[in-house]
Amino acid sequence: MTEVPKRLVIATRASRLALWQAEHVRDALRAHYPSCDISLLTLTTRGDQILDRSLSKVGGKGLFVKELENALLDGRADLAVHSLKDVPMELAPSFALPVILKRDDPRDAFVSNDYGSLHDLPDGAVVGTSSLRREAQIRARHPSLVVKPLRGNLDTRLGKLDRGDYAAIILAAAGLRRLGLQDRIRAYLSPDESLPAAGQGALGIEILASRGDLARQLAVLADPAATACAHAERAVSRVLGGSCQVPLAAYAELEGGIVSIRARVAEPDGSRMLHAQASGEAERAQAVGEQAAQSLLEQGAGAILTRLVDVSDMSSDTAPGARSAF
Repeated sequence: MTEVPKRLVIATRASRLALWQAEHVRDALRAHYPSCDISLLTLTTRGDQILDRSLSKVGGKGLFVKELENALLDGRADLAVHSLKDVPMELAPSFALPVILKRDDPRDAFVSNDYGSLHDLPDGAVVGTSSLRREAQIRARHPSLVVKPLRGNLDTRLGKLDRGDYAAIILAAAGLRRLGLQDRIRAYLSPDESLPAAGQGALGIEILASRGDLARQLAVLADPAATACAHAERAVSRVLGGSCQVPLAAYAELEGGIVSIRARVAEPDGSRMLHAQASGEAERAQAVGEQAAQSLLEQGAGAILTRLVDVSDMSSDTAPGARSAF
């Protein structure tokens, strides 16, 4: 029998969405361990503070987890809750990601005050997104639109739309749904139109790798389907070196014990899009993802990725307008 924890501290970012996610995990743990004293440790990360420079030039997606990991290392917190797509594909040996919770809607969402879909936007309309992945897919299907960078937390991004800075913005549907803002969604983008990022819509729990006891206690929150799909998707990104410089998408589904994954690598301007698919038993989810990644490499993804990383390395780290791959 798993020992009931007496006290748990959850590290979380300070944004409204991050707090919702941490509170969601807290409430789920309380349902399983009602006698446990569970509290939140709220931290502001470097990723939240730096809004005028590219994430790829100041530390990448890891900026959203570093301070939380420090809290795990020094004992201020027992676990950290992350949007899974913000978690680097390779964790330091001191850390583990033992739990992936049931996934919310993984799709991208079209948000606009004046238009019903991307197809309704007039030529030259400005679309905001923080993601090279989204940008490349929009440019490939809608070359007449102007895509401009959009950073900040969810409320900040919606505020920029409402001020008229953009005709429309593209956001993760899950974040809007979690904050009760689903009414802002004018249309959902199908995976065919905008293939999601690896882990999009899922939450992950990070702990110290040495805390096997805690991993066993947290296992009650793990969702097998979300876990299998996430392992396949993250394997694609891991093999291809997925980072903030790379327009990379990976989306897996589980049906009848079989994981099926689709993956894409693109030129940022959408002029070239590579596609791959693979499937296999859920127990082999990581190998399925690696197979899709290898297919992309055989099509020439390596040359695209290497060039994009090299260009990013040569660019100024003070350049305005931050985009991420995801």
